[in-house]
Amino acid sequence: MNVHAVRAIYWFEMHRWFRTIVQSLAAPVLTTSLYFIVFGAAIGRRMPAVDGVSYSAFIVPGLMMLSVLTESVSNGSFGIYMPKFAGTIYELLSAPVSALEVVLGYVGAAATKSVILGFVILATARLFVDFSVAHPFWMVGFLALTSIAFSLFGFLIGVWADGFEKLQIVPLMVIMPLTYLGGSFYSISMLPGVWQQIALFNPVVYLVSGFRWSFYSISDVGVGLSLLATLGFLLACLVAVTVIFRTGWKLKT
Repeated sequence: MNVHAVRAIYWFEMHRWFRTIVQSLAAPVLTTSLYFIVFGAAIGRRMPAVDGVSYSAFIVPGLMMLSVLTESVSNGSFGIYMPKFAGTIYELLSAPVSALEVVLGYVGAAATKSVILGFVILATARLFVDFSVAHPFWMVGFLALTSIAFSLFGFLIGVWADGFEKLQIVPLMVIMPLTYLGGSFYSISMLPGVWQQIALFNPVVYLVSGFRWSFYSISDVGVGLSLLATLGFLLACLVAVTVIFRTGWKLKT
Protein backbone atom coordinates (compact mmCIF):
# COMPACT_ATOMS: atom_id res chain seq x y z
CA MET A 1 0.00 0.00 0.00
CA ASN A 2 1.20 3.51 -0.87
CA VAL A 3 1.08 4.99 2.63
CA HIS A 4 2.52 8.30 1.43
CA ALA A 5 -0.36 8.75 -1.03
CA VAL A 6 -2.98 8.01 1.63
CA ARG A 7 -1.29 10.39 4.04
CA ALA A 8 -1.05 13.13 1.38
CA ILE A 9 -4.76 12.91 0.49
CA TYR A 10 -5.78 12.65 4.15
CA TRP A 11 -3.80 15.66 5.33
CA PHE A 12 -4.77 17.74 2.30
CA GLU A 13 -8.41 17.27 3.26
CA MET A 14 -7.74 17.86 6.96
CA HIS A 15 -5.79 21.06 6.30
CA ARG A 16 -8.60 22.32 4.09
CA TRP A 17 -10.97 21.71 7.02
CA PHE A 18 -8.63 23.39 9.51
CA ARG A 19 -8.68 26.56 7.42
CA THR A 20 -12.44 26.84 8.02
CA ILE A 21 -12.61 25.07 11.39
CA VAL A 22 -14.43 27.95 13.09
CA GLN A 23 -17.29 27.76 10.59
CA SER A 24 -17.13 23.95 10.49
CA LEU A 25 -17.56 23.61 14.25
CA ALA A 26 -19.36 26.82 15.19
CA ALA A 27 -22.48 26.13 13.11
CA PRO A 28 -23.15 22.60 14.48
CA VAL A 29 -22.39 23.71 18.06
CA LEU A 30 -24.74 26.68 17.74
CA THR A 31 -27.46 24.48 16.26
CA THR A 32 -27.05 21.91 19.03
CA SER A 33 -27.18 24.64 21.68
CA LEU A 34 -30.44 25.91 20.21
CA TYR A 35 -31.89 22.39 20.27
CA PHE A 36 -31.04 22.08 23.96
CA ILE A 37 -32.47 25.48 24.76
CA VAL A 38 -35.74 24.73 22.94
CA PHE A 39 -36.19 20.99 23.49
CA GLY A 40 -34.23 20.66 26.71
CA ALA A 41 -34.91 23.75 28.77
CA ALA A 42 -38.26 24.89 27.36
CA ILE A 43 -40.00 21.62 26.43
CA GLY A 44 -37.91 19.01 28.26
CA ARG A 45 -38.99 20.15 31.73
CA ARG A 46 -42.60 19.41 30.83
CA MET A 47 -41.86 16.03 29.27
CA PRO A 48 -41.96 12.86 31.35
CA ALA A 49 -38.86 10.72 31.67
CA VAL A 50 -38.32 8.23 28.85
CA ASP A 51 -37.43 4.75 30.15
CA GLY A 52 -36.15 6.35 33.34
CA VAL A 53 -34.01 8.95 31.54
CA SER A 54 -34.86 12.64 31.62
CA TYR A 55 -35.95 13.97 28.25
CA SER A 56 -33.06 16.48 28.11
CA ALA A 57 -30.54 13.66 28.54
CA PHE A 58 -32.51 11.30 26.29
CA ILE A 59 -32.05 13.51 23.21
CA VAL A 60 -28.25 13.82 23.58
CA PRO A 61 -27.41 10.70 21.48
CA GLY A 62 -30.01 11.68 18.88
CA LEU A 63 -28.58 15.18 18.53
CA MET A 64 -25.10 13.75 18.13
CA MET A 65 -26.30 11.39 15.42
CA LEU A 66 -28.16 14.23 13.69
CA SER A 67 -24.94 16.25 13.42
CA VAL A 68 -22.64 13.33 12.64
CA LEU A 69 -24.81 11.90 9.85
CA THR A 70 -25.25 15.21 8.05
CA GLU A 71 -21.61 16.26 8.43
CA SER A 72 -20.30 12.83 7.34
CA VAL A 73 -22.31 12.96 4.14
CA SER A 74 -21.35 16.59 3.51
CA ASN A 75 -17.62 16.08 4.13
CA GLY A 76 -17.48 12.84 2.16
CA SER A 77 -19.29 14.25 -0.87
CA PHE A 78 -17.52 17.61 -0.99
CA GLY A 79 -14.07 16.02 -0.68
CA ILE A 80 -14.34 13.98 -3.90
CA TYR A 81 -16.56 16.44 -5.77
CA MET A 82 -14.05 19.30 -5.70
CA PRO A 83 -11.36 17.37 -7.66
CA LYS A 84 -14.05 16.51 -10.23
CA PHE A 85 -15.18 20.13 -10.40
CA ALA A 86 -11.61 21.46 -10.72
CA GLY A 87 -10.53 18.71 -13.14
CA THR A 88 -7.71 17.46 -10.91
CA ILE A 89 -9.43 14.08 -10.57
CA TYR A 90 -7.70 12.95 -13.78
CA GLU A 91 -4.27 13.58 -12.27
CA LEU A 92 -5.29 11.50 -9.29
CA LEU A 93 -6.61 8.67 -11.46
CA SER A 94 -3.44 8.62 -13.58
CA ALA A 95 -1.14 8.65 -10.53
CA PRO A 96 0.23 5.38 -9.09
CA VAL A 97 -2.48 5.39 -6.44
CA SER A 98 -5.00 2.56 -6.09
CA ALA A 99 -8.74 2.99 -5.59
CA LEU A 100 -8.38 1.70 -2.02
CA GLU A 101 -5.80 4.36 -1.23
CA VAL A 102 -7.95 7.13 -2.69
CA VAL A 103 -10.96 6.00 -0.64
CA LEU A 104 -8.88 5.62 2.52
CA GLY A 105 -7.56 9.16 2.15
CA TYR A 106 -10.83 10.93 1.40
CA VAL A 107 -13.18 8.85 3.55
CA GLY A 108 -10.68 8.65 6.40
CA ALA A 109 -10.45 12.45 6.53
CA ALA A 110 -14.24 12.88 6.32
CA ALA A 111 -14.81 10.32 9.09
CA THR A 112 -12.15 11.95 11.29
CA LYS A 113 -13.89 15.33 10.97
CA SER A 114 -17.21 13.74 11.94
CA VAL A 115 -15.75 11.97 14.98
CA ILE A 116 -14.16 15.22 16.17
CA LEU A 117 -17.49 16.98 15.67
CA GLY A 118 -19.25 14.24 17.63
CA PHE A 119 -17.02 14.77 20.65
CA VAL A 120 -17.42 18.55 20.39
CA ILE A 121 -21.20 18.08 20.40
CA LEU A 122 -20.84 15.75 23.41
CA ALA A 123 -18.86 18.41 25.27
CA THR A 124 -21.44 21.04 24.30
CA ALA A 125 -24.26 18.86 25.62
CA ARG A 126 -22.49 18.61 28.97
CA LEU A 127 -22.93 22.37 29.38
CA PHE A 128 -26.72 21.98 29.27
CA VAL A 129 -27.55 18.64 30.85
CA ASP A 130 -26.08 15.93 33.07
CA PHE A 131 -25.83 12.52 31.46
CA SER A 132 -23.76 9.38 31.66
CA VAL A 133 -22.19 7.02 29.14
CA ALA A 134 -22.80 3.46 30.29
CA HIS A 135 -20.70 1.83 27.55
CA PRO A 136 -17.99 4.27 26.41
CA PHE A 137 -16.21 1.69 24.24
CA TRP A 138 -19.40 0.96 22.31
CA MET A 139 -20.20 4.66 22.11
CA VAL A 140 -16.89 5.35 20.37
CA GLY A 141 -17.36 2.26 18.21
CA PHE A 142 -20.83 3.25 17.01
CA LEU A 143 -19.65 6.81 16.44
CA ALA A 144 -16.68 5.67 14.34
CA LEU A 145 -18.65 3.08 12.33
CA THR A 146 -21.45 5.55 11.59
CA SER A 147 -18.97 8.24 10.57
CA ILE A 148 -17.13 5.88 8.21
CA ALA A 149 -20.34 4.44 6.71
CA PHE A 150 -21.94 7.80 5.98
CA SER A 151 -18.65 9.32 4.80
CA LEU A 152 -18.56 6.49 2.26
CA PHE A 153 -22.16 7.25 1.36
CA GLY A 154 -21.21 10.90 0.94
CA PHE A 155 -18.30 9.83 -1.27
CA LEU A 156 -20.80 8.05 -3.51
CA ILE A 157 -22.95 11.18 -3.67
CA GLY A 158 -19.91 13.27 -4.57
CA VAL A 159 -19.09 10.89 -7.42
CA TRP A 160 -22.69 10.89 -8.65
CA ALA A 161 -23.26 14.66 -8.43
CA ASP A 162 -22.49 16.79 -11.48
CA GLY A 163 -23.42 20.09 -9.84
CA PHE A 164 -23.41 21.75 -6.43
CA GLU A 165 -27.19 21.54 -6.23
CA LYS A 166 -27.05 17.73 -6.43
CA LEU A 167 -24.70 17.65 -3.46
CA GLN A 168 -27.55 19.05 -1.35
CA ILE A 169 -30.45 16.97 -2.66
CA VAL A 170 -29.78 13.74 -0.76
CA PRO A 171 -28.69 15.32 2.57
CA LEU A 172 -31.66 17.71 2.62
CA MET A 173 -34.35 15.54 1.03
CA VAL A 174 -33.37 12.10 2.35
CA ILE A 175 -30.86 12.10 5.23
CA MET A 176 -32.38 14.95 7.24
CA PRO A 177 -36.00 13.65 7.15
CA LEU A 178 -34.90 10.10 7.97
CA THR A 179 -32.88 11.39 10.92
CA TYR A 180 -35.76 13.43 12.33
CA LEU A 181 -38.09 10.45 11.88
CA GLY A 182 -35.52 7.98 13.21
CA GLY A 183 -36.06 8.52 16.91
CA SER A 184 -33.56 11.33 17.45
CA PHE A 185 -36.04 13.22 19.65
CA TYR A 186 -38.30 10.42 20.81
CA SER A 187 -38.54 6.68 21.33
CA ILE A 188 -40.44 4.88 18.59
CA SER A 189 -42.31 3.07 21.39
CA MET A 190 -44.21 6.35 21.81
CA LEU A 191 -45.70 5.93 18.33
CA PRO A 192 -48.99 4.15 17.59
CA GLY A 193 -48.62 0.47 16.74
CA VAL A 194 -48.74 0.74 12.96
CA TRP A 195 -46.27 3.65 12.91
CA GLN A 196 -43.86 1.67 15.08
CA GLN A 197 -43.79 -1.01 12.40
CA ILE A 198 -43.31 1.56 9.63
CA ALA A 199 -40.48 3.22 11.60
CA LEU A 200 -38.55 -0.06 11.58
CA PHE A 201 -38.01 0.40 7.83
CA ASN A 202 -36.07 3.57 8.57
CA PRO A 203 -32.36 2.61 8.75
CA VAL A 204 -31.56 5.61 10.96
CA VAL A 205 -33.70 4.06 13.74
CA TYR A 206 -31.10 1.32 14.15
CA LEU A 207 -28.20 3.77 14.24
CA VAL A 208 -29.81 6.06 16.81
CA SER A 209 -31.09 3.14 18.89
CA GLY A 210 -27.68 1.46 19.09
CA PHE A 211 -25.96 4.74 19.89
CA ARG A 212 -28.50 5.56 22.63
CA TRP A 213 -27.97 2.10 24.12
CA SER A 214 -24.27 2.91 24.56
CA PHE A 215 -25.32 5.87 26.74
CA TYR A 216 -28.20 4.54 28.84
CA SER A 217 -28.48 0.78 28.12
CA ILE A 218 -31.93 1.37 26.58
CA SER A 219 -32.86 0.92 22.93
CA ASP A 220 -35.85 0.58 20.62
CA VAL A 221 -34.30 -2.38 18.80
CA GLY A 222 -31.70 -4.93 19.84
CA VAL A 223 -28.16 -3.59 19.98
CA GLY A 224 -26.95 -6.57 17.95
CA LEU A 225 -29.42 -5.70 15.21
CA SER A 226 -28.26 -2.08 15.31
CA LEU A 227 -24.64 -3.17 14.89
CA LEU A 228 -25.53 -5.50 12.02
CA ALA A 229 -27.49 -2.74 10.27
CA THR A 230 -24.56 -0.34 10.58
CA LEU A 231 -22.06 -2.90 9.29
CA GLY A 232 -24.43 -3.90 6.49
CA PHE A 233 -24.76 -0.31 5.30
CA LEU A 234 -20.98 0.11 5.49
CA LEU A 235 -20.46 -3.05 3.42
CA ALA A 236 -23.04 -1.94 0.81
CA CYS A 237 -21.24 1.39 0.40
CA LEU A 238 -17.88 -0.39 0.04
CA VAL A 239 -19.28 -2.61 -2.70
CA ALA A 240 -20.72 0.42 -4.53
CA VAL A 241 -17.38 2.28 -4.33
CA THR A 242 -15.55 -0.80 -5.64
CA VAL A 243 -17.89 -1.01 -8.63
CA ILE A 244 -17.46 2.71 -9.37
CA PHE A 245 -13.67 2.51 -9.48
CA ARG A 246 -13.68 -0.66 -11.55
CA THR A 247 -16.03 0.77 -14.16
CA GLY A 248 -14.90 4.41 -13.94
CA TRP A 249 -18.54 5.52 -13.70
CA LYS A 250 -18.81 9.31 -13.34
CA LEU A 251 -15.03 9.49 -12.86
CA LYS A 252 -13.54 8.89 -16.29
CA THR A 253 -16.45 10.30 -18.30
